[in-house]
Amino acid sequence: MNNVSGASPQALTGPEGDAALQQLMARCPLLAFDLDGTLAPIVSRPGDARVPQALAHRLARLARLRPVVVVTGRRVADARGRLGFEPAALIGSHGAEDEQDQAASARFRAVLDPLRDHLQHQRQSLESAGVQVEDKGQSIALHYRLAADPQWALAVLETQLHALLREPSPLRAFGGKYVVNLVAADAPDKAQAVRALLNRWRCDSVFFAGDDVNDEPVFAAAPAHWLTLRVGTERQPTHARWAIDAPDSLAQVLDRMEHALQAARP
Repeated sequence: MNNVSGASPQALTGPEGDAALQQLMARCPLLAFDLDGTLAPIVSRPGDARVPQALAHRLARLARLRPVVVVTGRRVADARGRLGFEPAALIGSHGAEDEQDQAASARFRAVLDPLRDHLQHQRQSLESAGVQVEDKGQSIALHYRLAADPQWALAVLETQLHALLREPSPLRAFGGKYVVNLVAADAPDKAQAVRALLNRWRCDSVFFAGDDVNDEPVFAAAPAHWLTLRVGTERQPTHARWAIDAPDSLAQVLDRMEHALQAARP
């Protein structure tokens, strides 16, 4: 049963966490991860984000035992060079960019063209508010982390996007850490992307780790035999069943997973 909104996930440390990991690894799961804030620590300049080398080495070892996939808000081309290992699959733009489905990816990109025109016309207003536009192809991110007044910048964004998002809209918007993300309304979210990857590799279960609002669809949709892990100390509601304090703690979790997988091998 999923945690309800506002419930506190259980710390993935100690004997109960070990038992949960061992039980999951015996099911030969898909191992799925978000990137920023999960595998790579959040940094003030997104261009500096990297998976730490020691963590990348652990992920490479796990990838020899089970399919390891990354589902990120970044563009695939942008994310790949930040990993330090080769995943079995890399899904970008929160689920909308899949290299194995080029036709769908092209369609999701085209849906955003009117939004691109609108943002170009509003460029001066957005820049004055401290909003930075990041076009990822299949999604567009409007960052306001560096705005002098982030709350005012968010209010400007809501005003600018109101007409475009009025139902029925071809667009879907969702938040994040000082960012508003926009994708095609019918583009898969992370939950749908993870489910498709599970079917692609015919796995029995999933381990999924994430840290942000756009990871919550996976947490909320996960059946009881999945293990969902929230990374970070932010006190906000989550549907994840387990938690660790920070990406630094993930190395120990990966070591425990590798040990459990090795022990489960015939």
